[in-house]
Amino acid sequence: MLYLEHIRQQFGTTTALDDINLSIRDGEFLAILGPSGCGKTTLLRAIAGFQEPTAGVIRMNDAVYSGNGTMVPVEDRDLGMVFQSFALWPHMTVREHVAFPLRSAKYRAMKDTEKKERVDRTLEAMGLAPLADRFPHELSGGQRQRVSMARAIVRRPSLLLMDEPLSALDAELKISMRKEIQDLHRRTGATIVYVTHDQSEAMAMADRILVMRSGSVEQLDTPEELYSHPRTEFVATFVSKCNLIRGTWQGNTFRAGREGVVYDGTQIPVVFRRAGVFPVRPEQFRIAPGGSGLDAVVTNRQYNGREIQYSLLCGERNVTVYASNRERFTPGDKVKLVYMA
Repeated sequence: MLYLEHIRQQFGTTTALDDINLSIRDGEFLAILGPSGCGKTTLLRAIAGFQEPTAGVIRMNDAVYSGNGTMVPVEDRDLGMVFQSFALWPHMTVREHVAFPLRSAKYRAMKDTEKKERVDRTLEAMGLAPLADRFPHELSGGQRQRVSMARAIVRRPSLLLMDEPLSALDAELKISMRKEIQDLHRRTGATIVYVTHDQSEAMAMADRILVMRSGSVEQLDTPEELYSHPRTEFVATFVSKCNLIRGTWQGNTFRAGREGVVYDGTQIPVVFRRAGVFPVRPEQFRIAPGGSGLDAVVTNRQYNGREIQYSLLCGERNVTVYASNRERFTPGDKVKLVYMA
C-alpha cells in the first residue's frame, strides 16, 4: 500500500497541494484527473521523489519515502516512470533503452545472462522484440511509447507512475494505447498511478479516479460512482458533463425553471440543493417536439455516428443533450426537454 498523509506543497505563497490524504491499494490502477494547474503532476512528482513535500508523509507500507526528516532519492524508490514526452535517447536502440535501468548499481550483482533474459522477456511482452535494433526515429509514436513503458517495467517495480503518457498521440492511437496500458497492468500486477486531464482516459482504464481541483481532492471514487453520483458541482460538470438546471428545492422535490416542472431529487447530494440546481447528464434529457418539459431552442447539432450531440438554449443557460440519431432536430427548432431519471 502507498500512503499519502496530510501532503502539502507550497511554492512561495502558492499552495499547489493542500492536505492530500490518500491510500493506494496494491495492484490498483488509480487515475489522477483534473484540469491544468490543479496539482496532479505536482502530486505525482512528490510520490516519485522529484520534489520534497512542504509537509506530510509519503510511505510505501512501513517504509517512509518522504517526511519525518526522510527523503529517499528517486532511484532508491521501488517505482518506474513513464513520461509524456517518451524521453528516448536518439543514439540508443530499443534494446539499449530497455536494458538501461539494469545498468544501475542496484543490479551490479545480477549476471549478464539474467539481465539479457529479463530484457528479452520485457521486449516480448511489449511486442517490441522485432524492433529491438531500431532507433527512436525509426519508430511510430505508439512504438516509442511502448519503449518508454518497457524501460519503466523492466526492473519490475511495485509502483508505476505515468504522467499524461498519451497526450502526444493522435486520437486513434490513444484508443489502442489505452488497451496496451490495461494489458500491461494485468500482466505486471503493478500499482499504477496515472495522471491525465482526459476524462475518457481515466474512465476507461482506472479502478478508481481521484478528481483534483486547485490542489485539493474533490472526489475519490470508481468511474461508475463518479459518473452516476458526483458529489460536487465541479465533478458533475467536469466528469459527468452534467447540465446544472436552476430551480427551487422543497424537501426532495425540485421545481425546474419557470415552467415549474417537477423532478424527484431523493438521491441528489446536499451541495446541489444548497446551490439551487439539479444535475442532469446529457443522456438523461430527451428532446421532444412538444408536450410537457422545459422550453429550449436548438442551437447546434453534431453527428457522431451512434448518437447526435445537441446544444440548446434553455432559459439563459446552454444545455448539452446526447440523443439517438433516429429523431432529427435542426438549429432554430423550439423543443421541450424531458428529464428521464
